Amino acid sequence: VQLQAFGGGLVQTGDSLRLSCAASGRTFSSGAMGWFRQAPGKEREFVSAIQWNGGTTYYADSVKGRFTISRDYAKNTGNLQMNSLKPEDTAVYYCAVALTEYYPFTNYYRSAEEYNYWGQGTQVTVSS
Repeated sequence: VQLQAFGGGLVQTGDSLRLSCAASGRTFSSGAMGWFRQAPGKEREFVSAIQWNGGTTYYADSVKGRFTISRDYAKNTGNLQMNSLKPEDTAVYYCAVALTEYYPFTNYYRSAEEYNYWGQGTQVTVSS
């Protein structure tokens, strides 16, 4: 299984970016796709997750209202629409897939250990 994240770049404060994550090697029908990010000198942190089958979503407080996660069940892809970007959003963004179905959804998928596959990361830089 391979996950490929792309769509990062250098933008200014207030701009938007759309990250995508393409999964290949198998079709996912349960579990979740998540996005994490890691800024220089900081630990990797949870950004958002979406239930693969059903589409339930949730977000870290720092991005709530600005970011929107989605997935295309048929195409085995996920997206992270990032609006109103801030300098503190600067980080390498990683997509990941968790195979296990946890309930209730919003109690899980915040921990990197719950994910089975990871993409290589895409750099997002927001200038002030």
